[in-house]
Amino acid sequence: MPTLPEYSLAGKVAVLYTAGGDEAPVLAQALAESGAAVFTIARRQELLEPVLAGLKQYPGEHGGIAADVGSGSSTELGKAMDALGASYDHVDILVNDVRSMFAQPLSEISIEEWDQIQSRNVRAAFVLCKELGGRMRERQYGRIVNLVSLLAERGMVNGSAFAASQAAVLSLTRSLAVELGTSNIRVNALGTGWMTVEDIPLEVQQEELLVRYTPLRRKGHPRDIGPLLVYLASESCDYTTGQAVYVDGGLNAHP
Repeated sequence: MPTLPEYSLAGKVAVLYTAGGDEAPVLAQALAESGAAVFTIARRQELLEPVLAGLKQYPGEHGGIAADVGSGSSTELGKAMDALGASYDHVDILVNDVRSMFAQPLSEISIEEWDQIQSRNVRAAFVLCKELGGRMRERQYGRIVNLVSLLAERGMVNGSAFAASQAAVLSLTRSLAVELGTSNIRVNALGTGWMTVEDIPLEVQQEELLVRYTPLRRKGHPRDIGPLLVYLASESCDYTTGQAVYVDGGLNAHP
């Protein structure tokens, strides 16, 4: 992905948190290709390993740790912050990929399952925004990008717990944009539609009803997100804050 000079992240330190899913490696590589040093915090070790493996091809000091920062444990958050501090003395960019999916009929969702999805997505985004947003405030500079699903603003059968977590992160994004704006910190949401990391032929994709419902008639790929993520993380993102920008093939425009 060629990076325009004005969107360069050279010299910047980016923290990427991933709650789950297969897209984090591509997101990390977009940041690294644009020049950032990327430190990844993953909820589990098996989520961290492919991100670190993909970053090996890029120059710079990249690292990461498995820590369940959304669990409410100060030990887990402290472990992540200690590992971050061992390599970097500041943070310029925070990317929260908080789209850990959960689908279940309302009648079957337990309180434990509800709490789990909210902690993975909402609480993790909150604690990292609080911790690293405070550090950005001290330096009077920062970029925070929260990745959310289009279900932050739409409903779906069996999607109530997940959609509620996405709406909460979107609301957090808008509130923090107002609160942190005077500290030269921009806070935005990058919204996504139906994604796949596989390169599936279009004719195969279009056999699915959901793809035929999508105006652009295909699923998204993390490569579609990378350029916008880099812009929102760059210094050029100076007069954009509190926004939810969707890369969703037109789904949010669909009636």
